[in-house]
Amino acid sequence: MNKTSLLVELFVEELPPKALKKLGEAFAGVLREQLVALGLAEAGSVLTPFASPRRLAAHLTHVAERAADKAVSQKLMPVAVGLDASGQPTPALLKRLAALGADASAVPGLKRAMDGKAEALFYESTAKGATLAEGLQKALAEAIAKLPIPKVMSYQLESGCELPGWTSVSFVRPAHGLVALHGEAVVPVEALGLQAGRETHGHRFEAAVDPVVLRNADSYALQLQDEGAVIASFEARRAEIARQLAAAAVQVGGGSVPIHDDALLDEVTALVERPNVLVCSFEREFLEVPQECLILTMKANQKYFPLLDASSRLTNRFLVVSNISPDDASAVIGGNERVVRPRLADAKFFFDQDRKKTLASRVASLGKVVYHNKLGTQGERVERVMRIARAIADKLGDANVARQAVQAAQLAKADLVTDMVGEFPELQGIMGRYYAQHDGLDAAVADAIEDHYKPRFAGDELPRNSVGLVVALADKLETLVGMFGIGNLPTGDRDPFALRRHALGTIRMLIEKNLSLDLDALLAEAAAQFQDIAGFDASKATVELQDFILDRLAGSLREQGASAQEVDAVLAPRPQRLGQVPKLLAAVRAFAVLPAAAALAAANKRIGNILKKAPEADAHVSELLLQEPAEKALHAAMAQVVPAANAQFDAGDYTASLQTLAALREPVDAFFDGVMVNAEQADLRLNRLGLLMSLHAAMNRVAQLERLAV
Repeated sequence: MNKTSLLVELFVEELPPKALKKLGEAFAGVLREQLVALGLAEAGSVLTPFASPRRLAAHLTHVAERAADKAVSQKLMPVAVGLDASGQPTPALLKRLAALGADASAVPGLKRAMDGKAEALFYESTAKGATLAEGLQKALAEAIAKLPIPKVMSYQLESGCELPGWTSVSFVRPAHGLVALHGEAVVPVEALGLQAGRETHGHRFEAAVDPVVLRNADSYALQLQDEGAVIASFEARRAEIARQLAAAAVQVGGGSVPIHDDALLDEVTALVERPNVLVCSFEREFLEVPQECLILTMKANQKYFPLLDASSRLTNRFLVVSNISPDDASAVIGGNERVVRPRLADAKFFFDQDRKKTLASRVASLGKVVYHNKLGTQGERVERVMRIARAIADKLGDANVARQAVQAAQLAKADLVTDMVGEFPELQGIMGRYYAQHDGLDAAVADAIEDHYKPRFAGDELPRNSVGLVVALADKLETLVGMFGIGNLPTGDRDPFALRRHALGTIRMLIEKNLSLDLDALLAEAAAQFQDIAGFDASKATVELQDFILDRLAGSLREQGASAQEVDAVLAPRPQRLGQVPKLLAAVRAFAVLPAAAALAAANKRIGNILKKAPEADAHVSELLLQEPAEKALHAAMAQVVPAANAQFDAGDYTASLQTLAALREPVDAFFDGVMVNAEQADLRLNRLGLLMSLHAAMNRVAQLERLAV
């Protein structure tokens, strides 16, 4: 059977750049998945996806002209239904066979086999394997249907349909060509009103020939590059852009490097078919504007790559990825420089205008900005954050930090009503810091204004000083408590107020900075600021929110390599000082590898089950009522081990505390082997329960060890 490469291409109008990479991967991936499922491609067939602004394509090796035939066994009906008492076929059986294209002559060949409790009849036949034309038609339809299209558009077909100009199809962009080659042969399939052929088109302006007539499936990428001036592979084009950017930066000199931005690189890769990187510049006077503003406008509005010097400071040079390569590029360079200049001038104007007013003078305007229809204005929100920040700083015991934190909290949102942030919302906090510096505020306050949004994303750095840490924590707690209190919770993939991110940020600050703050006290303090909000549910804002935060913490710890049992053991007691959690987890992990760990965890679980059924028990133990040698031995061992373990726990050495408790394994095992806990004599029973209660409390100070039991 002939097995050769297959090439499928959809030639379309310019595709949405931010979706191109996913569209290309999805189109190729579904094609391969379907062809393998139909037996037309091997499991080891190599898939190469292609995606450029005007094409989606896939190249797949080892594709057969026809799939192998398959033996098919179909259950017909129970023997008792299909055959009468004399063994002759019933009308029901003959009707079923007729539906399968067989007649009474097939009855002797029917297979009998048990199906559950009854014997059934099975019809065995051979199913012809699908042809490539049949299979590819199905796979192509599936690939198009499953494309993650951000927004579908409808358009009319002009030819090749029943009603030209009236027949509509829907796709991400109008499609103008379809290629399907198996080796050198065209596979007769159709899609979106197009018949498959071997012709495609290259670069709009620089193709050497048009159309590009493909010789075979394997020549696709090379022919497009040589004849069509197109690098069809998204990854190859991306790598070429990165190479040219680096080379252009070296050409500029002075240790210059292009700004690193994977999202921008992906987007630009989706905008060009054959990249040509050019060096442009702008007037140095614009460098007086904060570089974040200039970088943002160049990246977001123009898709340029700003150049940074060896000190990571913005230079007045930037790189443009052009889609054309003229002999004289001066017109392209000049055009891009003219385009960027008004953008930079706007940024400079906003910056100059904003500095004419202090941040403090803008705070009153926040009272006119709605934060949430149930939670009031940004001005009211600022007041809440200020009070929470003061409470946190007071708990930390630093009066200077408390004073500066309140000031930073008051000014942290003021830049929301500046012209610059109004134009570029991504700069909130960043511009606040620059304006605070211009107003002559303390550096700690200025830094805190920017840092109170941190961490903005996974892996982001934490606030750089204690003032910023307090304000960031207060801001996130205000958001979490407020949203939970009004029932505005994240559901599934929806989290419009980024509550999961705020919870993880809170966790990181409490843990990584090892803050001596109790989580329940923090939530209660924050909830107290919402007393006047109608419909605010304090229970949701504290109890349910604490569950939410601990759940996020559990997920984070598991991602860092801890087992589910270890995490469960540490978090089951609901630790309030999250800064201690890493040490608690380390202690549990060290304990779990000890020889005594499994037995003690199992014993702890057993003790817990016993105590659940004995609500009358207390931790009192009378030595006079200790009768059995095993219970006397356990009591004596506990008298030596537990005080030492408790001292280590109180000193914060949780690992040593658990390892000390491991010495109780033998006396605990002996106790359960030799002592009847539920003795008939009430005083003996209560005394033994008291002994177990004392043991259970001592063993579970660090974590609930019973959670480690398999």
